Amino acid sequence: MKCGVSPIIGFRFSLYPMAANFVEVIKGALEQTDTSNVWMHTDDVSTVIRGKQVHVFNVAKAICLHAAKTGEHIAMSGTFSAGCPGDTAGDVYLEKGDEVANIDTTKQYVSSQFALYPMNNPDYMDVIYQEVDRAKERGVFNESMHYASGIHGDIHDVFAFYEESFTHARSEQHKHLVMTVSMSINSPSHGGR
Repeated sequence: MKCGVSPIIGFRFSLYPMAANFVEVIKGALEQTDTSNVWMHTDDVSTVIRGKQVHVFNVAKAICLHAAKTGEHIAMSGTFSAGCPGDTAGDVYLEKGDEVANIDTTKQYVSSQFALYPMNNPDYMDVIYQEVDRAKERGVFNESMHYASGIHGDIHDVFAFYEESFTHARSEQHKHLVMTVSMSINSPSHGGR
């Protein structure tokens, strides 16, 4: 398989509800989300969604938001990837239009961290600094830290930044990009946000 030949975007993630009914929270979030625009597979460790970028980010946000609406403290950790999908199982989903399936304007505070890995790009630090500056411009930057950058705010603003950053950190010459995200929602440490 040659890297960089498919426009498929993937997101492998795990949800961690801090609740006794964690199975119900996870399954409920997956069932309440319209996943008809993405290829999806769940195993005993994680879930992967694949397809067009607009739909992958839409489904990821919707799953996270549905889990958050339970009121439980939720953590989500995952990896977005583009440029080297490893298989073609989701290719049929690239024919989907750009109209998103999940529309929910519920406000929800998210504290998160992300790290960008522009693969094979010798100017990778310039790319990372550019996206940190973008976060500051968008008003979602929280703090600098080792191995990541803190991003926080309303879930819609945070996901909009992540999708925008994922778009701008890739180029025709350097198509392979990995972005890790970790999120915390409804945490007692958020002080009622």
